[in-house]
Amino acid sequence: MAVTSISELRVDADRLWRRLEEMARIGATAAGGVHRLALSDEDRRARDLFRAWAESLELAVSVDRIGNMFARRAGTHDERPPVLLGSHLDSQPTGGRFDGALGVLAALEVVQTLEDHAVETAAPIEIANWTNEEGARFAPAMMGSGVFSSRFGLSDALNAADPDGVTVAEAIEGIGYRGKAAVGGRRLAAALELHIEQGPILEEKECDIGVVTGVQGARWFDLTIVGEEAHAGPTPMPRRTDPVAVLGRWVVDLYRRVERDFAPHGRLTMGVLEAMPASRNTVPGRVRVSVDIRHPEEPALDDLEVCLREEAERASSARGAEWRLEPVWRSPPVRFSGRCIDAIRSAAERCGYSSMSLMAGAGHDSVHTSDVAPTGMIFVPCEGGVSHNEAERITPEQAEAGANVLLHAALGLAG
Repeated sequence: MAVTSISELRVDADRLWRRLEEMARIGATAAGGVHRLALSDEDRRARDLFRAWAESLELAVSVDRIGNMFARRAGTHDERPPVLLGSHLDSQPTGGRFDGALGVLAALEVVQTLEDHAVETAAPIEIANWTNEEGARFAPAMMGSGVFSSRFGLSDALNAADPDGVTVAEAIEGIGYRGKAAVGGRRLAAALELHIEQGPILEEKECDIGVVTGVQGARWFDLTIVGEEAHAGPTPMPRRTDPVAVLGRWVVDLYRRVERDFAPHGRLTMGVLEAMPASRNTVPGRVRVSVDIRHPEEPALDDLEVCLREEAERASSARGAEWRLEPVWRSPPVRFSGRCIDAIRSAAERCGYSSMSLMAGAGHDSVHTSDVAPTGMIFVPCEGGVSHNEAERITPEQAEAGANVLLHAALGLAG
């Protein structure tokens, strides 16, 4: 496509879609999703493919000590801090093809479009592939960007282990992506991340682009309820100190309070439940459940946490059980840079796309880059708002729209 002005510049939508499809073949599942856990062999293959594409454009690829990858295109004033574009390539165990990958490959398409049309930017542009965004194999989530922003310590992150006892350090070494570069500690002019919405709002509003103004806060806990093991047959129901019964009351009462007192923004999720010992004919002595609470306002998060504790005490005391709530991870609410928000909104208008402002309900690497740089996010709709699911879908036109907005927002910020 010949262009006569920068405002007419557009990405190659077919090339972007081909790359998305090729990346989706790595770790592909029978149901159409991907299984590409952080620092697995599938992650290595995805990284290798991204590196090969970046090096074909003569971008300078570097890897830091937590495995974050950066592909740099020089600017005419190369001493300036770079504008960082990107996301992640790891997935949930049964994840979708676009969560994360769209942001990395659209950033690559932005850079290739600039190369195709010999467009130079004053500031350098870097593409990031962050390590372990999902947190599905190693906790905490958004690990690589968290170390980059100094929110997490490097040694703590490297020593984190998966359920099989493999540490992050061992896994990075195993796939050959433990780099020598220092993690973070350098200036960024701005950071932009393109992502699928992972919610239903844009689709319901028939809107092309979400201009993300911030990310709601999240806190993770493990709740353990301790009762008493007993035989399933001889022990009468009233004589049992059954942690499952405690958990049942706690769940019902807590969900009722969240839905009543924290609507419409409060979120409560329990994704991992475990009873011990796991025997069919034994009353468990202990139950453990993961707890995820979210809200855009910090005071409301505090109140939600109080609710967790109040309901745990009420349910446990009724059965004579004990409980403990252990913090695992927390991420405060984030407000993105006005300059980046304006650049994204202007880019959408320039490209002729409808847009609306909204808050992100999920955590993203942009939460951490906002600690060290002006940051913004671009959302595109996904079918039915479905994500973290093999049924996750977007259209080629939606991918193209997001990439075009990313292109022009990056040009506005890079000069």
